Amino acid sequence: MRTKSMLVGVSTLLMSSSLMFAGTVSGKVTFTGTPAKPKTIDMSKEPSCAKQHATPLTTESVVTGPNNGLENVVVYVSSGAPDDGQVPAQAVTYEQKGCQYLPHVLPMHVNQELKITNEDQTSHNIHPLAKVNHEWNKSQPPGTPAISEKYEKAEFISVKCNVHPWMHGVFAVMNTNHYDLSKGGGAFKLPNLPPGKYTITAWHEDYGTQTADITITSNETKDVNFTFKAKAY
Repeated sequence: MRTKSMLVGVSTLLMSSSLMFAGTVSGKVTFTGTPAKPKTIDMSKEPSCAKQHATPLTTESVVTGPNNGLENVVVYVSSGAPDDGQVPAQAVTYEQKGCQYLPHVLPMHVNQELKITNEDQTSHNIHPLAKVNHEWNKSQPPGTPAISEKYEKAEFISVKCNVHPWMHGVFAVMNTNHYDLSKGGGAFKLPNLPPGKYTITAWHEDYGTQTADITITSNETKDVNFTFKAKAY
């Protein structure tokens, strides 16, 4: 008779064996054209936040880097991921500091705990505009405990503060732990992928979605690049 511990042991062994031959997807996300210039944010009505920024903040819907790199693009395995359903035990944290959401885009796994903190001297109102998941709207005065939430379905959710209209961010809720957020030069990396066929998706909040179908062989590093066309509006 197979015991639960035996099944867990076999599963762990198979996972460890697959990781020995795992490959990596890496690349860059770039743009063509001329992006709209970020707008300067006026925080004068909230001086406790304004004084936290030596240089006034600008909007973060489109953030660019060197060599036409595009930041804050969620790149993830949308098909073929080997760990669907394996929810991380560690929570992800969304911080409100200086009347700004940190990070601007927060990736997480379906049913992973989300903790929202308020580090400011003023109250915030967190309002994720979910369409597939439940929509909620909660106030968080300064010094109060973190808000804890979970999302049951995959969805990219726009987040706003009803008190400070310039505060805007995104929850990227996915069915996989294989994801990355493009950084300064648009670089991303998806390691620990067992040999197989995958669909890689790149999502940007203003420029939309692109996909690439790939096949990874044993210990292979596959280069995948995405290029979005900028919207000059």
